[in-house]
Amino acid sequence: MTDENGWDMSASAWVIAQGENGDFTRQFVLDPVIDAWLAGRSFASALDVGCGEGRFCRRLKARHGIVAVTGIDPTEPLLATARAKDPAGDYRLASAENLPFEDHRFDLTVSYLTLIDIPDIERAIAEMARVTAPGGTLLIANLNPFITASGGTAWVKDDSGAKRFVKVDRYLQEHSDWQAWRGIRILNHHRPLSRYMTLLLAAGLRLTRFDEPPAIGGPTEARAAYNRVPYAHVMEWTKA
Repeated sequence: MTDENGWDMSASAWVIAQGENGDFTRQFVLDPVIDAWLAGRSFASALDVGCGEGRFCRRLKARHGIVAVTGIDPTEPLLATARAKDPAGDYRLASAENLPFEDHRFDLTVSYLTLIDIPDIERAIAEMARVTAPGGTLLIANLNPFITASGGTAWVKDDSGAKRFVKVDRYLQEHSDWQAWRGIRILNHHRPLSRYMTLLLAAGLRLTRFDEPPAIGGPTEARAAYNRVPYAHVMEWTKA
């Protein structure tokens, strides 16, 4: 087994960190706005690109009533957890750069904090657009590039450990950095926002919604720190 990006070795720690409801950013920042965007809408089929342990696939079915949900991920240990938690689910070993589906297969395609994990982003975005049906939706949650540019050391702290400000460096230079927290150590890829936007537009997609939501719950200290420097955004793209 190769582990060039750290995910195989980090899978167990990741599952523990996510729990049933996801980490702070998922629970208190991204899930609320995504739930609001999807509320009352009907999708025949959905694909979660980089589904990990399957949390969001289960949420799409349980909360949004999407019966046919497929999750793909290149990390077998995470898929094993997804299948154990959702035995009737459809979880497949695959990469975003080579999606094993025919054209126009899904009317909802999701990339939930996975773009930063994908080495060949140009091919991956083209693939996500390819498998999305005409008139369908590509829903993306991603980290703001001013955070990924810093290589995981964005906050500058004083001698007492208090957070003073966030630094930004090498923003326009694409680069990769190892991130480590809570027993997890994975390789993330930084790209400026313009790189993502250019590729999405070139894939024939139209931006229909964009938000940088605040944290609306969670521990007071974590919420305050997030809202000082919001580091995630959500985009909805429609395929022409």
